[in-house]
Amino acid sequence: MQTNLADFIKHTQEGQEADAILRKCVHCGFCTATCPTYQLLGDELDGPRGRIYLMKQVLEGKEATRKTQLHLDRCLTCRNCESTCPSGVQYGRLVDIGRHLVEKQVRRPVSERVLRTTLKEFLPRKWLFNPAMKLGQIVRPLLPSALKNKVPAAQSAGVWPKTTHSRKMLLLDGCVQPAMSPNINAATARVLDTLGVELIVAPKVGCCGAIRHHLNDQSGGLEDMRRNIDAWWPYVEAGAEAIVMTASGCGSMVKEYGHLLAQDAFYAKRAQKISELTKDLSEIMPDFEQELAIKIGKINKRVAYHPPCTLQHGQQIRGKIEGVLKAVGVDVKLCADSHLCCGSAGTYSVLQSTLSTQLRDNKLKNLEATNPEMIVSANIGCLTHLQSGTQTEVRHWIELIDASLKH
Repeated sequence: MQTNLADFIKHTQEGQEADAILRKCVHCGFCTATCPTYQLLGDELDGPRGRIYLMKQVLEGKEATRKTQLHLDRCLTCRNCESTCPSGVQYGRLVDIGRHLVEKQVRRPVSERVLRTTLKEFLPRKWLFNPAMKLGQIVRPLLPSALKNKVPAAQSAGVWPKTTHSRKMLLLDGCVQPAMSPNINAATARVLDTLGVELIVAPKVGCCGAIRHHLNDQSGGLEDMRRNIDAWWPYVEAGAEAIVMTASGCGSMVKEYGHLLAQDAFYAKRAQKISELTKDLSEIMPDFEQELAIKIGKINKRVAYHPPCTLQHGQQIRGKIEGVLKAVGVDVKLCADSHLCCGSAGTYSVLQSTLSTQLRDNKLKNLEATNPEMIVSANIGCLTHLQSGTQTEVRHWIELIDASLKH
C-alpha cells in the first residue's frame, strides 16, 4: 500500500511504525472473513480493511471524525485478522496508534469520558476494586441482571502452598482476577507445588498495563509496566525461571513490554528480559504432562475449551491446553468457529455491550452444541463473560487439573 504520512506524524516513532505496517497491507480482504464485528454488522468500515483505510486517512492528514472514532471503538482488538493476514500486518499495534491519534482529535461525549475514566482509574487499583467486588458479591442477588453479569459469585481460594522448592517462578497476580476468581492463582500455585515448583507473588505487582493502554492512556499503561518491572527485577536477578501468566490477556501485554519500552533508556533492556521470561501457563505445563498423568490418572469429564483471542491470536499459542487436558484423559472439544472472539475483550463488554452480548451468545451456542459438562478457558474476562450467559459451569482449565490432584 502506498502511503504519504502527514508532517505532524511522519518523523515520529509512532508514525514510522504505522507507515511500515500500512505498507505491508495489500487490501486483499482475507481479514474480513474472520473479523467478528464485520460478520455481525456487514459494514466494510467495521472490518480490519476498512479500519486500516480510516487510520491511513488520519495519518495522512485528514481530520478524524466521531464516525472514525466509532468504527475504531467497535474493534475488539481480538487480532484474529493478524492470524489470517498473509502479509503479516500487525493490525493490533496499528489500531493502538490510530486510536490514540483519533482520541486527540475527537472529543467524546461527557458520558463516554466519565465511563472510560472510571474504568481506567478503578479497575487497575486493587485497593479500590477488591472491596467493591466483595460488596457486589454480598448484594449480588439484588442486582439488576446487567450488573449481576459483571459480578461473579464469591468463591474460596483454598490454601496457598508454603513449601519451598529450588525451582522458583514468578506469578502476575493481576488486578481484577484475585477478587473475581481467587482460586485460579491459588490452584496454579498448588499444581506447580505438586510438581516441585514454587510460585512467588512479588509485592507491589499490579495491573499489567493493558487496561490503561487500550483505553488510550498509554502513559498510565507504561507506568504500570515500569512498576511491575521494578517489583520483579530482584527476583529475576536471583534466578527466577519464568514469569507465569494465568490470564492470557495479561500475558499478551507483558510479552510486549520489550517493544513498548524500547525507547526508554533505563527500562529497555529490563523490559526485553521480562518479555522473554514471560510464559503463559499453557507454555509451562506441557513439560509436566507425563508426571500429571501419573498423579491424576484419568479425568472422566466432557469439556468444551474456548481458546481466548489473546492466547491464539495475540500470543499465537494453539493446541497446548488441549494437549495437557488430553494427557490426563479429559474428553476436550473445540467448538465450531473456535477462532472467533467471545465478546469479552477487556473493557469491551462494558463499552460495547450490545455487540459483546451477541458475540457471547453466538459463542455459547457453539460451545454448548458439544454437550459439555464444563466449559474451560484461560482468561478471566472470557470466563466471567461466558458464565454470565450459561448455566454450564465455566472455569479456568488449571482449576480442573487442581481439583483432580490429591494435594
